[in-house]
Amino acid sequence: MENIKLGLKENWKQFSLLVLVNAFVGGMVGLERSILPEIAEKEFGIAATSAILSFIVVFGVVKAISNYYAGALANRFGRKNLLVLGWIFAIPIPFILIYAENWNWIIAANVLLGINQGLAWSSTVVMKIDLVGEKQRGFAMGLNEFAGYFAVAVVAFLTGWIASEYGVRPYPFYLGIGLMILGLLFSIFLIKDTRHHVAKEEGSSDMLRLKNIFWDTTWKDKNLGSVSQAGLINNLNDGMAWGLFPILLSGKGFNLEQIGIVTALYPAVWGIGQLLTGRMADIFSKKDMLFIGMLLQAIVLVILVWAETMTHFVILSSLLGWGTAMVYPTFLATIADNTHPQDRAKSIGIFRLWRDLGYAIGAILTGVIADLVSIEAAIMLIGILTLISAGIIFLRMDYNDNKAVKLLKFEK
Repeated sequence: MENIKLGLKENWKQFSLLVLVNAFVGGMVGLERSILPEIAEKEFGIAATSAILSFIVVFGVVKAISNYYAGALANRFGRKNLLVLGWIFAIPIPFILIYAENWNWIIAANVLLGINQGLAWSSTVVMKIDLVGEKQRGFAMGLNEFAGYFAVAVVAFLTGWIASEYGVRPYPFYLGIGLMILGLLFSIFLIKDTRHHVAKEEGSSDMLRLKNIFWDTTWKDKNLGSVSQAGLINNLNDGMAWGLFPILLSGKGFNLEQIGIVTALYPAVWGIGQLLTGRMADIFSKKDMLFIGMLLQAIVLVILVWAETMTHFVILSSLLGWGTAMVYPTFLATIADNTHPQDRAKSIGIFRLWRDLGYAIGAILTGVIADLVSIEAAIMLIGILTLISAGIIFLRMDYNDNKAVKLLKFEK
Protein backbone atom coordinates (compact mmCIF):
# COMPACT_ATOMS: atom_id res chain seq x y z
CA MET A 1 0.00 0.00 0.00
CA GLU A 2 2.94 2.34 0.69
CA ASN A 3 3.88 2.27 -3.01
CA ILE A 4 0.38 3.34 -4.12
CA LYS A 5 0.15 7.04 -4.97
CA LEU A 6 -2.85 9.08 -6.09
CA GLY A 7 -2.66 11.65 -8.86
CA LEU A 8 -2.64 12.02 -12.63
CA LYS A 9 1.12 12.54 -12.86
CA GLU A 10 1.84 9.59 -10.58
CA ASN A 11 -0.36 7.20 -12.59
CA TRP A 12 -0.03 8.66 -16.11
CA LYS A 13 0.82 5.35 -17.83
CA GLN A 14 -2.27 3.48 -16.63
CA PHE A 15 -4.38 6.60 -17.04
CA SER A 16 -3.27 7.02 -20.67
CA LEU A 17 -4.03 3.37 -21.43
CA LEU A 18 -7.52 3.78 -19.94
CA VAL A 19 -8.09 6.89 -22.09
CA LEU A 20 -7.14 4.88 -25.18
CA VAL A 21 -9.37 1.95 -24.20
CA ASN A 22 -12.29 4.31 -23.71
CA ALA A 23 -11.71 5.67 -27.21
CA PHE A 24 -12.20 2.10 -28.48
CA VAL A 25 -15.39 1.86 -26.38
CA GLY A 26 -16.74 5.11 -27.86
CA GLY A 27 -15.85 4.02 -31.36
CA MET A 28 -18.21 1.04 -31.04
CA VAL A 29 -21.15 3.46 -30.63
CA GLY A 30 -19.93 5.58 -33.53
CA LEU A 31 -20.38 2.59 -35.86
CA GLU A 32 -24.15 3.14 -35.83
CA ARG A 33 -24.41 6.87 -35.33
CA SER A 34 -24.89 8.14 -38.89
CA ILE A 35 -26.03 5.16 -40.99
CA LEU A 36 -28.39 2.90 -39.02
CA PRO A 37 -31.58 4.88 -39.86
CA GLU A 38 -30.51 4.65 -43.52
CA ILE A 39 -30.15 0.86 -43.23
CA ALA A 40 -33.58 0.66 -41.56
CA GLU A 41 -35.30 2.50 -44.41
CA LYS A 42 -33.41 1.24 -47.44
CA GLU A 43 -32.63 -2.38 -46.53
CA PHE A 44 -35.48 -3.33 -44.19
CA GLY A 45 -38.23 -0.95 -45.37
CA ILE A 46 -38.90 0.52 -41.93
CA ALA A 47 -40.37 3.99 -42.35
CA ALA A 48 -41.90 4.99 -38.99
CA THR A 49 -39.60 7.15 -36.87
CA SER A 50 -40.61 5.36 -33.67
CA ALA A 51 -39.75 1.96 -35.21
CA ILE A 52 -36.36 3.18 -36.40
CA LEU A 53 -35.59 4.59 -32.96
CA SER A 54 -36.31 1.21 -31.34
CA PHE A 55 -32.60 0.39 -31.54
CA ILE A 56 -31.80 3.43 -29.36
CA VAL A 57 -34.50 2.45 -26.84
CA VAL A 58 -33.03 -1.04 -26.48
CA PHE A 59 -29.49 0.33 -26.30
CA GLY A 60 -30.42 2.92 -23.65
CA VAL A 61 -32.29 0.52 -21.36
CA VAL A 62 -29.65 -2.21 -21.52
CA LYS A 63 -26.78 0.26 -21.06
CA ALA A 64 -28.55 1.87 -18.11
CA ILE A 65 -29.04 -1.48 -16.36
CA SER A 66 -25.44 -2.49 -17.15
CA ASN A 67 -24.22 0.81 -15.65
CA TYR A 68 -26.05 0.02 -12.43
CA TYR A 69 -24.56 -3.45 -12.13
CA ALA A 70 -21.11 -2.19 -13.07
CA GLY A 71 -21.32 0.17 -10.11
CA ALA A 72 -22.85 -2.38 -7.76
CA LEU A 73 -20.29 -5.08 -8.60
CA ALA A 74 -17.17 -2.91 -8.99
CA ASN A 75 -15.91 -3.36 -5.41
CA ARG A 76 -16.76 -7.07 -5.28
CA PHE A 77 -15.89 -8.27 -8.78
CA GLY A 78 -13.07 -5.84 -9.62
CA ARG A 79 -12.92 -2.96 -12.09
CA LYS A 80 -10.63 -4.69 -14.57
CA ASN A 81 -12.75 -7.86 -14.65
CA LEU A 82 -15.85 -5.82 -15.51
CA LEU A 83 -13.91 -4.02 -18.25
CA VAL A 84 -12.79 -7.30 -19.85
CA LEU A 85 -16.31 -8.72 -19.55
CA GLY A 86 -17.66 -5.65 -21.34
CA TRP A 87 -15.35 -6.32 -24.29
CA ILE A 88 -16.28 -10.00 -24.43
CA PHE A 89 -19.90 -8.92 -25.03
CA ALA A 90 -18.64 -6.70 -27.90
CA ILE A 91 -17.12 -9.57 -29.93
CA PRO A 92 -20.25 -10.46 -31.99
CA ILE A 93 -21.48 -6.88 -32.59
CA PRO A 94 -19.75 -5.93 -35.88
CA PHE A 95 -20.47 -9.35 -37.39
CA ILE A 96 -24.18 -9.09 -36.52
CA LEU A 97 -24.34 -5.62 -38.11
CA ILE A 98 -22.62 -6.92 -41.26
CA TYR A 99 -24.77 -10.02 -41.72
CA ALA A 100 -28.12 -8.86 -40.26
CA GLU A 101 -31.03 -10.29 -42.26
CA ASN A 102 -33.78 -8.30 -40.53
CA TRP A 103 -34.27 -5.51 -37.99
CA ASN A 104 -34.36 -7.96 -35.05
CA TRP A 105 -30.68 -8.69 -35.67
CA ILE A 106 -29.96 -4.96 -35.27
CA ILE A 107 -31.91 -4.93 -32.00
CA ALA A 108 -29.87 -7.94 -30.77
CA ALA A 109 -26.62 -6.15 -31.65
CA ASN A 110 -27.77 -3.15 -29.60
CA VAL A 111 -28.48 -5.34 -26.58
CA LEU A 112 -24.85 -6.47 -26.71
CA LEU A 113 -23.67 -2.91 -27.40
CA GLY A 114 -25.57 -1.64 -24.35
CA ILE A 115 -23.87 -4.24 -22.13
CA ASN A 116 -20.48 -3.45 -23.66
CA GLN A 117 -20.91 0.30 -23.07
CA GLY A 118 -22.35 -0.06 -19.57
CA LEU A 119 -19.62 -2.36 -18.26
CA ALA A 120 -16.61 -1.03 -20.19
CA TRP A 121 -17.29 2.72 -20.07
CA SER A 122 -18.36 2.65 -16.40
CA SER A 123 -15.21 0.73 -15.50
CA THR A 124 -12.90 3.23 -17.20
CA VAL A 125 -14.71 6.13 -15.48
CA VAL A 126 -14.37 4.64 -12.01
CA MET A 127 -10.77 3.52 -12.55
CA LYS A 128 -9.66 7.00 -13.65
CA ILE A 129 -11.31 8.62 -10.62
CA ASP A 130 -9.60 6.00 -8.42
CA LEU A 131 -6.20 6.86 -9.89
CA VAL A 132 -6.28 10.67 -9.70
CA GLY A 133 -7.70 11.23 -6.19
CA GLU A 134 -9.46 14.46 -5.20
CA LYS A 135 -7.63 17.27 -7.01
CA GLN A 136 -8.04 16.59 -10.74
CA ARG A 137 -11.32 14.72 -11.06
CA GLY A 138 -12.84 17.17 -13.51
CA PHE A 139 -9.80 17.07 -15.77
CA ALA A 140 -9.66 13.27 -15.51
CA MET A 141 -13.31 12.98 -16.53
CA GLY A 142 -12.78 15.51 -19.30
CA LEU A 143 -10.02 13.36 -20.77
CA ASN A 144 -12.11 10.21 -20.38
CA GLU A 145 -15.22 11.62 -21.99
CA PHE A 146 -13.16 13.42 -24.67
CA ALA A 147 -11.62 10.14 -25.73
CA GLY A 148 -14.96 8.33 -25.80
CA TYR A 149 -17.04 10.94 -27.59
CA PHE A 150 -14.35 12.15 -29.97
CA ALA A 151 -14.04 8.52 -31.04
CA VAL A 152 -17.84 8.44 -31.50
CA ALA A 153 -17.51 11.46 -33.79
CA VAL A 154 -14.55 10.15 -35.79
CA VAL A 155 -16.10 6.75 -36.36
CA ALA A 156 -19.53 8.31 -37.14
CA PHE A 157 -17.89 10.49 -39.80
CA LEU A 158 -15.83 7.61 -41.21
CA THR A 159 -18.82 5.25 -41.42
CA GLY A 160 -20.88 7.98 -43.12
CA TRP A 161 -18.11 8.60 -45.65
CA ILE A 162 -17.47 4.88 -46.27
CA ALA A 163 -21.23 4.30 -46.68
CA SER A 164 -21.50 7.12 -49.24
CA GLU A 165 -18.55 5.71 -51.22
CA TYR A 166 -19.00 1.94 -50.91
CA GLY A 167 -22.53 1.33 -49.56
CA VAL A 168 -23.98 1.00 -46.06
CA ARG A 169 -22.84 -2.63 -45.66
CA PRO A 170 -20.46 -4.33 -45.02
CA TYR A 171 -17.47 -1.98 -45.27
CA PRO A 172 -18.32 0.62 -42.55
CA PHE A 173 -18.54 -2.12 -39.93
CA TYR A 174 -15.06 -3.49 -40.59
CA LEU A 175 -13.92 -0.63 -38.33
CA GLY A 176 -15.82 -2.31 -35.49
CA ILE A 177 -13.88 -5.55 -35.82
CA GLY A 178 -10.60 -3.67 -35.34
CA LEU A 179 -11.93 -1.65 -32.38
CA MET A 180 -13.26 -4.77 -30.68
CA ILE A 181 -9.96 -6.68 -31.03
CA LEU A 182 -7.84 -3.78 -29.77
CA GLY A 183 -10.17 -3.02 -26.84
CA LEU A 184 -10.23 -6.64 -25.67
CA LEU A 185 -6.45 -7.18 -25.95
CA PHE A 186 -5.57 -3.89 -24.21
CA SER A 187 -8.01 -4.62 -21.37
CA ILE A 188 -6.69 -8.14 -20.77
CA PHE A 189 -2.95 -7.55 -21.05
CA LEU A 190 -2.25 -3.88 -20.22
CA ILE A 191 -4.87 -2.58 -17.77
CA LYS A 192 -4.36 -3.08 -14.01
CA ASP A 193 -7.05 -3.02 -11.33
CA THR A 194 -7.33 0.08 -9.10
CA ARG A 195 -8.80 -1.35 -5.88
CA HIS A 196 -5.62 -0.49 -3.93
CA HIS A 197 -5.98 3.16 -4.93
CA VAL A 198 -9.51 3.14 -3.46
CA ALA A 199 -8.17 1.78 -0.18
CA LYS A 200 -5.47 4.48 -0.16
CA GLU A 201 -7.97 7.31 -0.60
CA GLU A 202 -10.41 5.81 1.90
CA GLY A 203 -7.90 6.38 4.69
CA SER A 204 -7.86 10.15 4.08
CA SER A 205 -11.51 10.82 3.11
CA ASP A 206 -13.74 12.87 5.42
CA MET A 207 -16.94 12.21 3.43
CA LEU A 208 -19.75 10.46 5.29
CA ARG A 209 -21.20 7.23 3.90
CA LEU A 210 -24.60 7.54 2.23
CA LYS A 211 -27.47 5.93 4.17
CA ASN A 212 -29.30 4.71 1.06
CA ILE A 213 -27.05 5.02 -1.99
CA PHE A 214 -29.81 4.43 -4.53
CA TRP A 215 -32.33 6.99 -3.26
CA ASP A 216 -29.71 9.53 -2.17
CA THR A 217 -28.14 9.50 -5.64
CA THR A 218 -31.49 9.43 -7.41
CA TRP A 219 -33.09 12.44 -5.69
CA LYS A 220 -32.88 12.71 -1.88
CA ASP A 221 -29.43 14.31 -1.72
CA LYS A 222 -29.78 17.81 -3.20
CA ASN A 223 -26.52 17.75 -5.16
CA LEU A 224 -26.52 14.11 -6.25
CA GLY A 225 -30.23 14.24 -7.16
CA SER A 226 -29.78 17.43 -9.20
CA VAL A 227 -26.99 15.78 -11.16
CA SER A 228 -29.01 12.60 -11.78
CA GLN A 229 -32.04 14.43 -13.21
CA ALA A 230 -29.82 16.61 -15.38
CA GLY A 231 -27.97 13.56 -16.66
CA LEU A 232 -31.27 11.96 -17.69
CA ILE A 233 -32.44 15.12 -19.49
CA ASN A 234 -29.05 15.58 -21.16
CA ASN A 235 -29.30 12.11 -22.66
CA LEU A 236 -32.86 12.81 -23.77
CA ASN A 237 -31.13 15.38 -25.98
CA ASP A 238 -28.55 12.90 -27.18
CA GLY A 239 -31.10 10.16 -27.85
CA MET A 240 -33.11 12.69 -29.86
CA ALA A 241 -30.05 13.93 -31.75
CA TRP A 242 -28.86 10.40 -32.49
CA GLY A 243 -32.20 9.24 -33.85
CA LEU A 244 -33.81 12.36 -35.32
CA PHE A 245 -30.91 14.42 -36.72
CA PRO A 246 -30.22 12.01 -39.62
CA ILE A 247 -33.97 11.79 -40.42
CA LEU A 248 -34.47 15.57 -40.11
CA LEU A 249 -31.48 16.33 -42.33
CA SER A 250 -32.45 13.71 -44.90
CA GLY A 251 -35.95 15.25 -45.07
CA LYS A 252 -34.38 18.64 -45.82
CA GLY A 253 -32.47 17.20 -48.76
CA PHE A 254 -29.00 16.77 -47.27
CA ASN A 255 -26.92 13.85 -48.62
CA LEU A 256 -25.23 11.10 -46.56
CA GLU A 257 -21.87 12.87 -46.42
CA GLN A 258 -23.48 16.11 -45.18
CA ILE A 259 -25.51 14.16 -42.62
CA GLY A 260 -22.27 12.49 -41.50
CA ILE A 261 -20.62 15.89 -41.00
CA VAL A 262 -23.49 17.33 -38.89
CA THR A 263 -24.03 14.18 -36.82
CA ALA A 264 -20.27 13.95 -36.20
CA LEU A 265 -19.80 17.64 -35.37
CA TYR A 266 -22.00 17.57 -32.27
CA PRO A 267 -20.10 14.72 -30.51
CA ALA A 268 -16.78 16.10 -31.86
CA VAL A 269 -17.26 19.49 -30.13
CA TRP A 270 -18.68 17.65 -27.12
CA GLY A 271 -15.62 15.38 -27.06
CA ILE A 272 -12.85 17.91 -27.77
CA GLY A 273 -14.52 20.55 -25.61
CA GLN A 274 -14.22 18.34 -22.55
CA LEU A 275 -10.44 18.73 -22.61
CA LEU A 276 -11.15 22.34 -21.58
CA THR A 277 -14.41 21.98 -19.63
CA GLY A 278 -13.06 19.09 -17.54
CA ARG A 279 -10.25 21.35 -16.34
CA MET A 280 -12.78 24.17 -15.84
CA ALA A 281 -14.78 21.88 -13.52
CA ASP A 282 -11.74 21.74 -11.19
CA ILE A 283 -11.52 25.56 -11.10
CA PHE A 284 -15.06 26.95 -11.42
CA SER A 285 -18.21 26.21 -9.45
CA LYS A 286 -19.69 22.92 -10.59
CA LYS A 287 -23.20 24.24 -10.00
CA ASP A 288 -22.54 27.16 -12.36
CA MET A 289 -20.98 24.88 -14.99
CA LEU A 290 -24.02 22.58 -14.92
CA PHE A 291 -26.58 25.40 -15.00
CA ILE A 292 -24.95 27.26 -17.90
CA GLY A 293 -24.37 24.05 -19.88
CA MET A 294 -27.99 22.89 -19.59
CA LEU A 295 -29.34 26.40 -20.31
CA LEU A 296 -27.23 26.64 -23.47
CA GLN A 297 -28.52 23.26 -24.68
CA ALA A 298 -32.12 24.39 -24.08
CA ILE A 299 -31.66 27.61 -26.08
CA VAL A 300 -29.98 25.77 -28.98
CA LEU A 301 -32.74 23.13 -29.20
CA VAL A 302 -35.49 25.75 -29.34
CA ILE A 303 -33.66 27.68 -32.10
CA LEU A 304 -32.94 24.42 -33.99
CA VAL A 305 -36.62 24.13 -34.89
CA TRP A 306 -36.16 26.96 -37.42
CA ALA A 307 -32.81 25.83 -38.86
CA GLU A 308 -32.72 25.29 -42.64
CA THR A 309 -29.23 25.62 -44.12
CA MET A 310 -26.06 23.61 -43.62
CA THR A 311 -24.53 26.66 -41.91
CA HIS A 312 -27.40 26.77 -39.40
CA PHE A 313 -26.98 23.10 -38.51
CA VAL A 314 -23.18 23.34 -38.26
CA ILE A 315 -23.36 26.31 -35.84
CA LEU A 316 -26.18 24.86 -33.72
CA SER A 317 -24.64 21.38 -33.58
CA SER A 318 -21.38 22.97 -32.39
CA LEU A 319 -23.16 24.97 -29.66
CA LEU A 320 -25.14 21.92 -28.57
CA GLY A 321 -21.86 20.01 -28.32
CA TRP A 322 -20.31 22.78 -26.21
CA GLY A 323 -23.27 22.85 -23.82
CA THR A 324 -22.99 19.10 -23.41
CA ALA A 325 -19.22 19.38 -22.92
CA MET A 326 -19.79 21.78 -20.02
CA VAL A 327 -21.94 19.31 -18.11
CA TYR A 328 -20.62 15.84 -18.94
CA PRO A 329 -17.31 15.72 -17.02
CA THR A 330 -18.84 17.99 -14.37
CA PHE A 331 -21.61 15.43 -13.67
CA LEU A 332 -19.10 12.70 -12.81
CA ALA A 333 -16.73 14.98 -10.88
CA THR A 334 -19.68 16.24 -8.79
CA ILE A 335 -20.78 12.69 -7.96
CA ALA A 336 -17.21 11.82 -6.91
CA ASP A 337 -16.92 14.99 -4.77
CA ASN A 338 -20.15 14.19 -2.91
CA THR A 339 -19.55 10.50 -2.12
CA HIS A 340 -17.28 8.41 0.11
CA PRO A 341 -14.67 6.34 -1.84
CA GLN A 342 -16.49 3.11 -0.92
CA ASP A 343 -19.83 4.53 -2.16
CA ARG A 344 -18.41 6.15 -5.29
CA ALA A 345 -18.56 3.29 -7.80
CA LYS A 346 -22.13 2.39 -6.86
CA SER A 347 -23.28 6.03 -6.85
CA ILE A 348 -21.71 6.61 -10.28
CA GLY A 349 -23.44 3.46 -11.51
CA ILE A 350 -26.81 4.74 -10.25
CA PHE A 351 -26.25 8.17 -11.83
CA ARG A 352 -25.34 6.48 -15.11
CA LEU A 353 -28.45 4.26 -14.79
CA TRP A 354 -30.69 7.35 -14.81
CA ARG A 355 -28.55 9.25 -17.30
CA ASP A 356 -28.62 6.50 -19.91
CA LEU A 357 -32.30 5.78 -19.41
CA GLY A 358 -32.53 9.20 -21.01
CA TYR A 359 -31.55 7.56 -24.32
CA ALA A 360 -34.56 5.26 -24.14
CA ILE A 361 -37.02 7.86 -22.83
CA GLY A 362 -35.80 10.41 -25.38
CA ALA A 363 -36.07 7.97 -28.28
CA ILE A 364 -39.59 6.83 -27.31
CA LEU A 365 -40.84 10.34 -26.56
CA THR A 366 -39.38 12.01 -29.64
CA GLY A 367 -40.24 9.06 -31.91
CA VAL A 368 -43.91 9.09 -30.94
CA ILE A 369 -44.22 12.89 -31.12
CA ALA A 370 -42.38 13.00 -34.45
CA ASP A 371 -44.79 10.42 -35.87
CA LEU A 372 -47.96 12.01 -34.42
CA VAL A 373 -47.06 15.70 -34.78
CA SER A 374 -43.67 16.55 -36.32
CA ILE A 375 -39.94 16.26 -35.76
CA GLU A 376 -39.85 19.98 -34.94
CA ALA A 377 -42.43 19.50 -32.17
CA ALA A 378 -40.31 16.70 -30.66
CA ILE A 379 -37.21 18.90 -30.67
CA MET A 380 -39.11 21.81 -29.08
CA LEU A 381 -40.40 19.58 -26.26
CA ILE A 382 -36.88 18.36 -25.45
CA GLY A 383 -35.71 21.99 -25.43
CA ILE A 384 -38.39 22.92 -22.86
CA LEU A 385 -37.55 19.91 -20.65
CA THR A 386 -33.87 20.91 -20.77
CA LEU A 387 -34.78 24.44 -19.65
CA ILE A 388 -36.70 22.99 -16.68
CA SER A 389 -33.70 20.81 -15.79
CA ALA A 390 -31.44 23.87 -15.74
CA GLY A 391 -33.92 25.54 -13.38
CA ILE A 392 -33.79 22.55 -10.98
CA ILE A 393 -29.98 22.82 -10.83
CA PHE A 394 -30.19 26.55 -10.16
CA LEU A 395 -32.81 26.21 -7.39
CA ARG A 396 -31.72 22.97 -5.70
CA MET A 397 -27.95 22.56 -5.81
CA ASP A 398 -25.67 23.95 -3.10
CA TYR A 399 -22.43 25.83 -3.64
CA ASN A 400 -20.40 23.37 -1.55
CA ASP A 401 -17.08 23.75 -3.41
CA ASN A 402 -16.07 26.88 -1.49
CA LYS A 403 -12.67 27.27 -3.13
CA ALA A 404 -14.17 27.27 -6.63
CA VAL A 405 -14.52 30.43 -8.73
CA LYS A 406 -18.16 31.37 -9.30
CA LEU A 407 -19.23 32.09 -12.87
CA LEU A 408 -22.58 33.55 -11.78
CA LYS A 409 -22.77 36.46 -9.35
CA PHE A 410 -26.21 35.76 -7.96
CA GLU A 411 -27.40 33.20 -5.43
CA LYS A 412 -30.61 31.16 -5.64
